Amino acid sequence: MSSAKFIQSKTALITLISASLVVIISLGIRQTFGLFYFDFSTDLDISITQFGFAIGLQLFLWGLFGPLFGIITDKYGGNFAIFLGFLFYLAGVFLFYLGFNTGFYFTLTIGILIGVGLGSTAISIPVAIVAKHFPISNRTIATGIVTSAGSFGYFVSPLIVRYSLIETSWETTLLYFVFFLTLGLVVALFITTPKIPVGSTAQENKETASEAIKKAFSSKSYIYLTLGFFVCGWHIALVATHIPTYVNDRGLPEWCAAAILALIGVFNMIGTLTSGYLSTKYSKKIILSAIYFLRGVSIIYFIFLPPSVFNAMVFGVTFGFLWLATVPPTNGIVAHIFGTKYIGLLYGFVFLSHQAGSFLGAYLGGVFYHFYGSFDYAWYISIALSIFAGLIHLPIKERAIERQQPA
Repeated sequence: MSSAKFIQSKTALITLISASLVVIISLGIRQTFGLFYFDFSTDLDISITQFGFAIGLQLFLWGLFGPLFGIITDKYGGNFAIFLGFLFYLAGVFLFYLGFNTGFYFTLTIGILIGVGLGSTAISIPVAIVAKHFPISNRTIATGIVTSAGSFGYFVSPLIVRYSLIETSWETTLLYFVFFLTLGLVVALFITTPKIPVGSTAQENKETASEAIKKAFSSKSYIYLTLGFFVCGWHIALVATHIPTYVNDRGLPEWCAAAILALIGVFNMIGTLTSGYLSTKYSKKIILSAIYFLRGVSIIYFIFLPPSVFNAMVFGVTFGFLWLATVPPTNGIVAHIFGTKYIGLLYGFVFLSHQAGSFLGAYLGGVFYHFYGSFDYAWYISIALSIFAGLIHLPIKERAIERQQPA
């Protein structure tokens, strides 16, 4: 990290804290949906294919609306974009609680409304806003803090939700969600988006959004990064959505799934902070390549060794360390190559690819299970994708694009 002062203004500190709280709430709730499947299956007659499709659609819309909320952020401010996202998120959860939760309504609430809400409240927009407050020397550390805050939500929420589902009901648990999402509306108001990003150049500030998009999609490095992030989405959605069913089928205790998700949350905090720090010292593309290769190793260990609580916990620790460790270096490469003026928009397109992978990971995992009675093919694809992602990051050129000097 640079020897320069890390927090350079009170506004930056308030935004960093507020953005961290936003992702704790948003990602914390999002991480637990897989734990509801058995209750939804019993009480609402929801099949695993229907569940997987709704979750997959949710994840895809999360990514699809990311660039739109990026535009809203750049034009009207991040506080407005995140507040609007929480309204959609809250509407989805509350309508589901009120009884709009079967047939098409299941897809509307869990899939569409919550998916749109995640578009601004989850990782991409809060991280992009925070990135604008910090110079390149400290940027990946700052974005790593926000990402690790989401990891704290990952850790706490599965434990609380499992306890609530056992001791109360899924309806009561959703009311807790309503409370925290309402709190998110308030927190969003404290987020500030700087008009001129810290460390930006005069040439960068004169650039239009359409010019930035054109330059990004004409860059092979941007395309490689986007394809790699697709793999990240597949991995995360498959695990978060279907791990409860998978460990149950393997004969492990019911609490094991919540423990895995909690361990993912704990070690994700460590992993994201570590990758954020390493990204200030070493090549970001090499860090990303290593993360994806190691994910493949973690999956191989988990599915090919005999099922046991110990092996499941090892998977939670190792995969958790690698869970969102991809975010700081991915965001850092986008910001380094293209600048931070349109980071919300450009990172939003990269994240859309991530969520396309998430949709397929969640949905096809359910499809494979429906037709073959296991998730084996989904895991095999995950291993192949790990190798693909590990290789495709290597040709990325980590240097800023050339811009014409102003006349």
